[in-house]
Amino acid sequence: MFAKKLLQKASGGAQKPAPAPSPRGCLVAEDLDPHIVSHYGIPSTASLLAFDPIQCLLAVGTLDGRIKVIGGDNIEAILASPKQLPFKNLEFIENQGFLVSISNDNEIEVWDLDLRKTASSLLWESNITAFSILHGTGYMYVGDEYGMVSVVKYNADEGKLVQLPYYVPTDALAEAAGLSSPIDYPVVGLLSQPSSRGTRLLIAFSNGLLFLWDASEDRVVLVRGNKDLPMEGKTANDSLEASHDELSDLELDGKEISSLCWASADGSVLAVGYVDGDILFWDFSEGQKGKASNHAVKLQLSSAEKRLPVIVMHWCLDVTRKNCGGKLFIYGGDIIGSDEVLTMLALDWSSGLGGLKCVGRVDLTLSGSFADMVLSPIASSRQSGVFLFLLTNPGQLQAYDDTSLASLMSQKENNSSASPLPYPMVVPTMDPRMTVAVFAALDVNDKLSLALSEIVVAAKSRTPRTPSGESAQWPLTGGVPSHLDDYKLERLYIAGYQDGSVRIWDATYPCLSLIYYLKPNANGIDITGVDASVTSISFCSKTSCLAVGSKSGVVRLFKLIGHKSGGALEVVTNTDKKAHHLHQEDGPQWLAAYSFLSSPVCTLRFVQSTRRLAVGFKCGRVAMLDIGAPSVIFVTNSLSDTGSPIESLCVKSSPVPTDQNSISSEALDDLILCAMTKDGQTILFDGNSGKMLASCLKPLKNPTAIRMHIIENCYENSEMPSEKHEKKSHMINASESHSPAGEHNAVTETKFVDQIFENSLFLMCSEDALRLYSLKSLSQGSLESIMEVNIPRPCCWMGTLKKDGRECAVLLLYKTGHIDIRSFPNLEVVGESSLLSLLSWNFKPNMEKTVCSDDFGHVLLVNGCEVAILSFLAHANGFRLPESLPMLHDKVLAAAADATFSHFPVHKKNNDGTPKFLSGIIKGFRSSNEQKVEQVQDFSHLGNIFSSPPYLKPSAIGGDDEKIIELNIDDIEIDEPTNILPSTGKDKKEKKDKRTDKERLFDGASSDAQPKTRTVDEIKAKYRKAGETSAIASQAKDKLLERGEKLERISQRTAELQDGAENFASMAHELAKQMEKRKWWNI
Repeated sequence: MFAKKLLQKASGGAQKPAPAPSPRGCLVAEDLDPHIVSHYGIPSTASLLAFDPIQCLLAVGTLDGRIKVIGGDNIEAILASPKQLPFKNLEFIENQGFLVSISNDNEIEVWDLDLRKTASSLLWESNITAFSILHGTGYMYVGDEYGMVSVVKYNADEGKLVQLPYYVPTDALAEAAGLSSPIDYPVVGLLSQPSSRGTRLLIAFSNGLLFLWDASEDRVVLVRGNKDLPMEGKTANDSLEASHDELSDLELDGKEISSLCWASADGSVLAVGYVDGDILFWDFSEGQKGKASNHAVKLQLSSAEKRLPVIVMHWCLDVTRKNCGGKLFIYGGDIIGSDEVLTMLALDWSSGLGGLKCVGRVDLTLSGSFADMVLSPIASSRQSGVFLFLLTNPGQLQAYDDTSLASLMSQKENNSSASPLPYPMVVPTMDPRMTVAVFAALDVNDKLSLALSEIVVAAKSRTPRTPSGESAQWPLTGGVPSHLDDYKLERLYIAGYQDGSVRIWDATYPCLSLIYYLKPNANGIDITGVDASVTSISFCSKTSCLAVGSKSGVVRLFKLIGHKSGGALEVVTNTDKKAHHLHQEDGPQWLAAYSFLSSPVCTLRFVQSTRRLAVGFKCGRVAMLDIGAPSVIFVTNSLSDTGSPIESLCVKSSPVPTDQNSISSEALDDLILCAMTKDGQTILFDGNSGKMLASCLKPLKNPTAIRMHIIENCYENSEMPSEKHEKKSHMINASESHSPAGEHNAVTETKFVDQIFENSLFLMCSEDALRLYSLKSLSQGSLESIMEVNIPRPCCWMGTLKKDGRECAVLLLYKTGHIDIRSFPNLEVVGESSLLSLLSWNFKPNMEKTVCSDDFGHVLLVNGCEVAILSFLAHANGFRLPESLPMLHDKVLAAAADATFSHFPVHKKNNDGTPKFLSGIIKGFRSSNEQKVEQVQDFSHLGNIFSSPPYLKPSAIGGDDEKIIELNIDDIEIDEPTNILPSTGKDKKEKKDKRTDKERLFDGASSDAQPKTRTVDEIKAKYRKAGETSAIASQAKDKLLERGEKLERISQRTAELQDGAENFASMAHELAKQMEKRKWWNI
């Protein structure tokens, strides 16, 4: 072989022979690319919420490194971080199409919503304890455990996340607070003050200190929470009749901050929650700027001594109170051991902050343990107003609108109830509980499929936006659905539920859409057990027939293509058959219901001729149903001595003759029905008569069979493993064959079986092994085992993969969550993956019952409230990614919002302060003046501020519109060295005048200034002197000499000043570099 290859290499001009074709069913590792196609539902590990009010997108962070992004019209996306770590911060860069997350290992990641992946990341050296993004900008404040506050910026053009030179010096904060050493407590809160154009930042430390820092002036504006300053203010309780006590005895030492939020639109009032359950409202108004005191009002939700920490607070402004009141949403602060509730307080301080009082309280009972909440205005074609999004564990998302919250507050009862809007699951899995599902592929060129496509398009237009059909609609509208011109229905996802209902989705593209909802009952027709839990589903794409089996043994038959009519519903029992008149609309038609056994249906299988349906029951019996003229053809006895359930069914028909005209319309196909029980027995039947043809003994003592599959035409152009492996035989027990239709000639049966199973293999999957059999020699009395492969883990589900139209591999799911792909024909492992690596899922009991797949590498799985579609083949792009994916970021809306805000000041405004033309674009901003003000501010000046460290900002340059002062060289006076004498009032006045002259000298020193052209008359008027001509000439000569001396001295002084300036600049630059590298404790 080596010599042959060497010879071929030497003959460079010779044409290389074509490589030998891969054996049939061969799959290699390069053919695999496991990835997520789509994901639906809220993860059970959800822990954080973030909201973009302009794009109307909601993001949900999890404890396992995933981010769920939710929009409108069933638009959902999952973003997965390589590190499966919890997120502790999550926030949108509003209206920019980016999402920022901070993981537990302090890595800041910026996610690009268009590309659905990480755009940039930055690993922070210290533990991040506080984080905030300036609204509408890429500037971010980062606070750490050492008390440092830094500035980070994401540059969208370059796609980079960089740390800027600017920071907040801790020594300046300590000096303002009167502390002898720099602050080294963790930063627990960072809030940009509204209406400050991003230059003022509220910094909260864990020890209770609050600073208002001005970045444009590099100074502390206000200090609050200092234990050494006297307290001024009162205490208010949450009762409607508020009582106030003096705060002079409030102990601030050791009072640790746990949450905070602005409680006013202009940033004059700050609400701070503490670990001991107290809430303090601090006065940050300009009127308190000069007072060295702690002016605050204390609020308590409970008078108990031990209370819960105030974990989360959000403020909603009440525009009717003119920035002197609103609603405060609080989680925590109540007595320890009380029911878990979310408290909403209506507060008013119209008479001043000192007169703060509670005018209403409502406790919202939570459906699970609290995770997070966001409060934001929303404006859309569906909903408008302020919405509260509430996240509870495990993975429950609800929304309250301002109308329902206002109605709750207006009621007198404290425990009044208001139904929140539940998150509308695109694919319901828990309420009701999903029990079984199938993934059905359609032939897009088939006439029935094309007709079904037209019906689906019409059905989508009638389907309500919310899958539950509720009148109240979910407020999210973000994202842009994909619209492909050449739409054809290619896939259906069909699920059965515990209440007997069936739902059908269009799964052609990743964005699933509900098209049909089949109720379990028919109006006016009583069928016993029809509403029992669905246990099996089968769909026939050739006839668009759907069979649904239930736990009660009832089998329902539907046809998805139907027209409005008053057809008959045939009910077939074990004694008779009745036809019931049933009025049905366009869409799925209920054709028949079979109820003849009370055993649960385990499996359903349409026969290839499409005129029959095979049914396997839990009691171990098999039935064949005629679906043309609804009837029961035959029912077998139990196939297992132990009554083992029927786990799998396969049907094989004889080859179709080439002369189609020789086949009568009533002729029956030659059918072989193959059934496998859960204990591993395999029985072959005559599909027309029910006669047992063969029975295979159990290959092992106590196997647990999962599925069997017949591989068609395996012997063509393939080397079978039977040539290399020893055959293992299991004898057929012919004596156990019982035929209700009488005896047949054995020779005829042998030829009949050999003809049907020619070139076919039989694959059986059990918990512990894969077994491959040959069915060619079935008539010879043995079932030949070609290969037996022991699998390393307990298997629970098997699917098949096709490549180039041929079955090429099996897909195995283990109870440990691992996934194996084994190639035909040797069943060797060519790829491995796991639910944990792909979806961050752990395997749960009975998960395999809702796993389904098609032949093209697509697998659909359900885990709790989550539904995911996976794709395993690299070259299979049946979902037409990425063009079929919806857009998460609406660029048209973003451009419209930017244009709206840029023209905001030049338009007329409504009574509430918003431009009139905004009412049709962003209505929701009327509900929050704070949000509105933040959006219209200009932040272009921040680049100058944050581009250098504090106290080293570049000097401002005068504008072009400044007045230009004309100077004459004769007006310049050179300062001579003088002795320093005690200054008097007169001297100070003279120095001040000289300083003014210097300022006048440099004012207007713009490069654009041009010398003024003077006329001859102006020159004569200025320099004309009285006296003789000789005297005038002598005086001019003296002036020229004096001017020369002045110019020489100016030149010398200029050189000296230039040298001094260069030395000072060099020293300042070196000092700044050294200070940047040093920590505060080295200063």
